[in-house]
Amino acid sequence: QVQLVESGGGLVQPGGSLRLSCAASGSIFSISTMGWYRQAPGKQRELVAQITSGWMRIYADSVKGRFTISRDNAKNMVYLQMNSLKPEDTAVYYCNRLSPPGPWTWGQGTPVTVSS
Repeated sequence: QVQLVESGGGLVQPGGSLRLSCAASGSIFSISTMGWYRQAPGKQRELVAQITSGWMRIYADSVKGRFTISRDNAKNMVYLQMNSLKPEDTAVYYCNRLSPPGPWTWGQGTPVTVSS
């Protein structure tokens, strides 16, 4: 079973930046489409960015132009560069697989708080 460990979250002022990292164990990582999700208090988890094994990237409208997803298959890592952060970006951020057969066991996530 693949283990996912997210890191890089924290408290940042509006307009600031953070870079999230996701470490995944397992050799099948490189062929998987990976995504970053977030869950704000009282809301459902939502997909904000995804990246295929061929580096095709898709973003939710709410983060387009501000967030950039990338991956390093040699290190089994996925990253999310978040710029121009807004209070509404406050959430716990998770990474996971999108491609079949579906998500692995969810990690603990990394909390992001955007506040002045």
